[in-house]
Amino acid sequence: MPTTLTKTGGSARFSAIAAHGGQIHLAGQVSQLKDADIVEQSRDVFSKVDALLAQAGSRKDDIISVQVWLTDIADYDGMNSAWDDWVRNITPPTRVCVEARLAKPHYKVEVLVIAAAEG
Repeated sequence: MPTTLTKTGGSARFSAIAAHGGQIHLAGQVSQLKDADIVEQSRDVFSKVDALLAQAGSRKDDIISVQVWLTDIADYDGMNSAWDDWVRNITPPTRVCVEARLAKPHYKVEVLVIAAAEG
């Protein structure tokens, strides 16, 4: 049975949301808060994820998995404090967190999300 692939938002380079086969894939989310610490950037990123999921007709509780990249693994505890607040009222999704160089020097965290389409 064919499934429809839809892509929305983003730019000429990439879509913000792709939905296919009952799943929603979000583009990697970063914070534009240049002078913010890891907690503030993480909260900003998680807020963007919430907004994109709502736009796609889904919600945080439908997240299947999350990939987190930190520019400095020493920020792990700070990111986790924002994460713990974000997932406090849901069963948390699977997650991986690694250290990596990100596209711009002010990015401290990037998050990639796959969620189930609400249904």
